[in-house]
Amino acid sequence: MANDKKKLVEAITSMEDDFAQWYTDVVKKAELIDYSSVKGCMIIKPAGYGIWENIQKELDIRFKETGVENVYMPLFIPESLLQREKDHVEGFVPEVAWVTHGGLNELQERLCVRPTSETLFCDFYHDLIQSYRDLPKLYNQWCSVVRWEKETRPFLRSREFLWQEGHTAHATAEEAKERTIQMLNLYADFCEEVLAMPVIRGQKTEKEKFAGAEATYTIEALMHDGKALQSGTSHNFGDGFARAFEIQYTDKENKLQYVHQTSWGLSTRLIGGIIMVHGDDSGLVLPPRIAPVQAVVIPIQQRKEGVLEKAKEICAALGKVCRAKLDDSDKSPGWKFSEQEMRGIPVRIELGPKDIEAGKCVVVRRDTREKIEVALDELSAKLPQILETIQSDMFARAKAHRDAHIWDAHNYEELKEIAEHKPGFIRGMWCGEQACEDKLKEDFTVTSRCMPFHDQEQIADTCVCCGKPAHRLVYWGKSY
Repeated sequence: MANDKKKLVEAITSMEDDFAQWYTDVVKKAELIDYSSVKGCMIIKPAGYGIWENIQKELDIRFKETGVENVYMPLFIPESLLQREKDHVEGFVPEVAWVTHGGLNELQERLCVRPTSETLFCDFYHDLIQSYRDLPKLYNQWCSVVRWEKETRPFLRSREFLWQEGHTAHATAEEAKERTIQMLNLYADFCEEVLAMPVIRGQKTEKEKFAGAEATYTIEALMHDGKALQSGTSHNFGDGFARAFEIQYTDKENKLQYVHQTSWGLSTRLIGGIIMVHGDDSGLVLPPRIAPVQAVVIPIQQRKEGVLEKAKEICAALGKVCRAKLDDSDKSPGWKFSEQEMRGIPVRIELGPKDIEAGKCVVVRRDTREKIEVALDELSAKLPQILETIQSDMFARAKAHRDAHIWDAHNYEELKEIAEHKPGFIRGMWCGEQACEDKLKEDFTVTSRCMPFHDQEQIADTCVCCGKPAHRLVYWGKSY
């Protein structure tokens, strides 16, 4: 058994030796993705897509509880439509893919392959919204988008990726801002409660906000290697897009007003976040609430009379309380154990002839490898409790790791020391000048991650970069 495990695990580079290679090894060996013949694009295999399906299912429920409805917009955007919002266009032009021919004929107007759908929703809203009675419009779409990235990495950055994008229209600025914050908090709660991934909630600086937005809000997670991952964003557009696309409504006083809009999105890069927050040198470690398979039943000496039959019986019973699977393949038990660890299945249930005779089994936690003896007639009752314990323990460990890697910098020299020697978030005061953001990025490759909602402690009176008076605390960090 030990040799089987060693063979499988040797295929993974240690995360301490080379974190980037470790990540690539895990996504490949755990069979989450495969590379495609289209450069920069990935094939998401069943194990990877199963995670996305659970993300989609859970988020969709939460969206609909806030009144959001699903729609679907075209894949293509006419160039003239994209050009209607100048700032938005300038932000996306470097990443846009264009369709210039239909069959053998050159198109009269180029079509952009959707990098995001603000302009399509605006065009739709122009005719749809006429009166205050038509508001609010609360829409979301599940789709793929294309952005022509120069450097790609599975899940984290690819030329085509899956996501959801919400687009709402409101009568007032207050309603739009409220919705923007509401959706960001929904994302944050989802990440913490379902993905066991602690996040910092806050607002992006003017430099880092979404092209065309009045304000952008973000959730930032810290990966095991100390780099930040922007894990979801919510944008308040004010009435900027409405003015560009002439989206007006008649209010209760019969006066014409511009609508106020929001947009918010979260993508398959979250799968990369799950890997980098929870994984180890044996592979994936999936939080139970998002794992496609929560428990795998592994029969020991399965050719002996009654073993396989009992394993099937137990798996069927567990299927009523969790997502269970039976591994009745011809592989050795040791190989099955290491494969379960590689794939990040939260628990495995070991069952052999002696266990059956004693009326018990061994439940092994993936996160801690703790072995728990459970009576067979109590398994269906106890396993959900074990899974919930794993879920809460994983969040606690991730939060402890995150909190242990938040450093305070009071001046430029302290930030330099931390950026060069201590991976993680850096808390530092900021004067509000973009020149300081640019300098810190150029000098130390750190960027402003967010101005946090819940942490505006005045840790110094002056900017961490230039020394001028400062009143905003910023989380800085290196990022994916």
